[in-house]
Amino acid sequence: MIAGGSGAILVAYLVGAGSTCAATPLARALAVRIGALDRPNDRKIHERPLPTWGGVAIIVGFLIAALAAGAVHQMPLRSLAGIVIGALLVALIGFVDDRLDLSAKLKLVLQTASVIPLLLAGLTIEMISHPFLREQMIILPPWASIVVTIVWVVGVTNAINLIDGLDGLAAGVAAISCVALASIALGWGQLAVALLCAALAGAAIGFLPWNWHPASILMGDTGAYFLGYVIAAVTIQGAFKMAAAIAIFVPLLVLAVPLLDTALSPLRRILSGRPAFSADRDHLHHRLVGLGLSESRVVLLTYLVTAVCSGIAVWISRT
Repeated sequence: MIAGGSGAILVAYLVGAGSTCAATPLARALAVRIGALDRPNDRKIHERPLPTWGGVAIIVGFLIAALAAGAVHQMPLRSLAGIVIGALLVALIGFVDDRLDLSAKLKLVLQTASVIPLLLAGLTIEMISHPFLREQMIILPPWASIVVTIVWVVGVTNAINLIDGLDGLAAGVAAISCVALASIALGWGQLAVALLCAALAGAAIGFLPWNWHPASILMGDTGAYFLGYVIAAVTIQGAFKMAAAIAIFVPLLVLAVPLLDTALSPLRRILSGRPAFSADRDHLHHRLVGLGLSESRVVLLTYLVTAVCSGIAVWISRT
């Protein structure tokens, strides 16, 4: 089963990468023709208008890869439908936000609503690791399970979006994280989760040739929300079902970089007297660029930190 699973995972990765790479120039041409452009302002680093429909290509590549690798036969249809429908809903929110620049509060409400398909599919965090007792779990009451699930999904979705501030950063971090999650899931016999992670990793990698500095297209909120949502959903299906001692620690470690930035951002703004959810250019990657590092070096450094954290998470899950 593992050998066959490895082959299916490779198919998911390669098809995702190839499909997204082929679809991206088409999405770029359509975005330019329609005028779906991200224009420079004081919060953004790029200096010229860039098309923003890269996320559409990522979604197309992921769906084609998941189908080609047979993910639909490895996961209960109800669970798969919950993940896909929820991810498409949050991507639609991002798509609208790319054009209309929705308020932070409205986006938060809509993102919370996008978790409903997961809840209806039964994909919830029903228990968490006990902070002091190894291999012991805290069983959550239904209302707490729903709250924790919403916080996790919305948090990871926004974490990926917040690091999408430099060319290639979000796509690369998502790809590295998904490769680690696929390896962890396969090691625990969770082939369906591994296939979805591989498909998403391939889609993110396939987008990178067009998004590397200087980028010719951006994934926009459409792509960042989709990546974050799917990663959050598959960890609920996979990583949180592991042994108690690592159930929460492993996904937190894999996503350490974006989650840390997400946790620090509102605190930083509050301490400086600004609204917690206001946009700015004070994220970790922006500060590194401000210190004199080039965009590409900051991106590669973030890749390295993500890879190290992911490698440790994989090692922990195996040992």
